[in-house]
Amino acid sequence: MTKKPDIKDLERIARDIRVDILKMLACAGSGHTGGSLSMVELLVGLYFYKLRCDPDRPLCETRDIFILSKGHGCPALYAVLAHMNFFKKEELCTLRKAGTRLQGHPQKGLPGIEASTGSLGQGLSVANGHALAARLDKDKKRVYCIMGDGELDEGQIWEAVLTAAHYKLDNVCGIIDNNKFQIDGRTEEIKNLEPLKEKWKAFNWEVLEIDGHDLKEVTAAYDKAETIKGKPTVIIAHTVKGKGVSFLENQNKYHGVAPTQEELERAIKELKG
Repeated sequence: MTKKPDIKDLERIARDIRVDILKMLACAGSGHTGGSLSMVELLVGLYFYKLRCDPDRPLCETRDIFILSKGHGCPALYAVLAHMNFFKKEELCTLRKAGTRLQGHPQKGLPGIEASTGSLGQGLSVANGHALAARLDKDKKRVYCIMGDGELDEGQIWEAVLTAAHYKLDNVCGIIDNNKFQIDGRTEEIKNLEPLKEKWKAFNWEVLEIDGHDLKEVTAAYDKAETIKGKPTVIIAHTVKGKGVSFLENQNKYHGVAPTQEELERAIKELKG
């Protein structure tokens, strides 16, 4: 029987993760604020509820695999990994500093990072590779991949979508952080993705559509995805860029801009209530 998630506890963790994201970005003076905040619940639901992983043995053979295809959102992943004790939280303040393990995009070598990502469009192909290898090894591990909605402009994504469906990779779960923005503006104005659900269905994927900030829906979707057999699953998670801080929400100028010290103080005060 699947354990019931403690939603209140997960929500508290999500708030703490947001505070750490903002602190490390402000300390670095650069980085991607909006797209990091939009996927917090997706990561919290995954790491603190669903994903099989062991911080003491980050390369254990029985682990599930997570690929962050939208690599610029790595501050959120770093904060989650630190809270999971893959490395010490004190290291978060080294984000984007010379010699750090916490680069501006995920880089192998940091415990918990499975692939160096950041060149958009490539993560789902990497996930497919892990899934195919697991099948050959008769391994029951699952592979999860978070993509950005703007990233879906990349042709390689759709090649990987075809591949996963062709090989019936039911151990793959794609997750779309659908925050409706990309670097140049609203996705509907740059390259309209709709009807997105129908597109993925046409490629023979199981499609789940959720509120990406509702941890009940997030954890339920992860549970549901695990039951799908014979085809891969994608979760279209409707999110808000800059979620959690009122003056950051839906403000695309924070796509690649860190908060100032004054903004950091305002944001933490708001998050902590």
